[in-house]
Amino acid sequence: MQIINWNIKQFEKFQTKVLHENQSAKEIQIIMPKDSIMKEHQAPFDISVQVLCGKIWFKIKEEEFELNALDMITVDAKIVHSLGAFEDSIIRLSLAKNDQALRLQNILKK
Repeated sequence: MQIINWNIKQFEKFQTKVLHENQSAKEIQIIMPKDSIMKEHQAPFDISVQVLCGKIWFKIKEEEFELNALDMITVDAKIVHSLGAFEDSIIRLSLAKNDQALRLQNILKK
């Protein structure tokens, strides 16, 4: 058993952290300060992205979605997407076990 605390008080920089990993998946915490952007990228496996607090935009091809706290979007493998924070936001990213969490740091748009 593990209790995971999602409460963040500082949004000074983009951060990712693997919070939990089991036999089939990884749960990643993403901290996105207001106006930060993750440029276009794709995941090798299906993903789920849930906004825990804040507000983001999520773009797939030419379609852009606005996601508020507790909204979630699922994306199939190899679908190009990007996202950005309208507000300071905490995001939960669910990845397949075989996916690499380290690749997220390379996606941040400077």
